Amino acid sequence: MLAVRFKGFDLNLLVALDALLAEKSVSRAAKRLNISQPAASAALNRLRGHFHDDILSSAGKRMFPTSHAETVAPILAEVLAGIERLVTLSTVFDPATSRRTFRIAASDHITTLLLTPLIPIIEREAPDIRLEIVLPSGDNIGRLDRGDLDLIIAPDFFVSPQHPADLLFEERYVVAGWSGNPIFQKPLTEDVFFDQGHVVVEIGPHQSAISAEIKLGESGRRRRIEVVAPLFSTVPWMLLDTNRIAMMHERLAVAMAQNLPLTVAPLPFASPAIREVIQYHRTRQHDEALQWLLAHIKAQAATSLRA
Repeated sequence: MLAVRFKGFDLNLLVALDALLAEKSVSRAAKRLNISQPAASAALNRLRGHFHDDILSSAGKRMFPTSHAETVAPILAEVLAGIERLVTLSTVFDPATSRRTFRIAASDHITTLLLTPLIPIIEREAPDIRLEIVLPSGDNIGRLDRGDLDLIIAPDFFVSPQHPADLLFEERYVVAGWSGNPIFQKPLTEDVFFDQGHVVVEIGPHQSAISAEIKLGESGRRRRIEVVAPLFSTVPWMLLDTNRIAMMHERLAVAMAQNLPLTVAPLPFASPAIREVIQYHRTRQHDEALQWLLAHIKAQAATSLRA
């Protein structure tokens, strides 16, 4: 690979450093960079020579970033994100001809309610724009900082105070269950709610406490969890022909109840509203393409509120 130097430093090493710090493994970094493992090892050795630091230190079978590498990491993320913005931005955005790719982190709940209805609209207005929708992870903010994500749509307590976050809508939790579940034959009480078996959602390995569990944690009472689902949209199917119940986002529960034998009831206790926000990197405020997509998502959120 041809070296591109800035003040004597090979800029290709920045990409290698990003991969090494993200993967914490020479072999995985090599795979990510699509180079050989010896080439990745050579890049690490050159980085060590430049910074006079090990960058990654071995401990058993694992490698860990040094304190200096952890200091460099956020600066590197900002630099690479800036470079990506530089090479993808044009002076004028034309949706009809743009070939941009947008990466959005959103739950299947948000994808169902907000993003899926946008697909035909975007196809008509911007046929060559590509959307990549990924499930949230514990590293959402890091991925936004590195430029791996363009947008995050999540409850407000899952986003960063360092970047703009615009409110899309507020929603509440409801209780959902099979329409043949006898507990729905009379108003649901708090004791019955906590005595009943529950289906819950866990998103990713680092996000086991979803927002519903956080809200319940404030009451000091715990649900009797009997089934753990990977997606919000799978929960209703797991309630059918059982006496289990689930806390669900109201609009998703109502939408699913139109096609499935579900009963939707209010929570038997007070619960704060869920504030769903959309976040983008603070340096992207003047990115015309991103602001175009953001406007469409906000318009769809407003439309869903009226539905």
